[in-house]
Amino acid sequence: MAEDPIDLIRLEGDGNSVILRITGKEQRKRPNEADVLIGEFVVDTPFVCGTLKTWLVPEDLRQWQVALDSLDAGQDIAWREGKRAPCLFIELGESDDRCQVTIKDRSMSLTTVTVTVPLADAWFDAAYQRLDSVWETWPLTED
Repeated sequence: MAEDPIDLIRLEGDGNSVILRITGKEQRKRPNEADVLIGEFVVDTPFVCGTLKTWLVPEDLRQWQVALDSLDAGQDIAWREGKRAPCLFIELGESDDRCQVTIKDRSMSLTTVTVTVPLADAWFDAAYQRLDSVWETWPLTED
């Protein structure tokens, strides 16, 4: 039975949104390779709309946990930087509850998009719950 998609990352407000939606799990053909999650970045603003397919390995989810902790502590983050996958940067605003979210795809579309969205304190509880939901729905283990 197919599971419903889960938004691992959901940043939205003021008409802008950046979402990383996990849509399923893909088993690798080689026995020594870890399974991966299939997902897509969805960007929607009054100016630009688009999607970008991506795959996540267990280490990506662990690093997202670390990134969330850093963001919650008031630090800017770079997630999946230096990998052959789209990377996500979140820069916190200094004077308000806004952040700039940048997605860079250096391997396929060679496109970068930056979106400004609100980031309230309440967002963090939901973000940790979404991460837990992904782990529970599609457990990943490294072989």
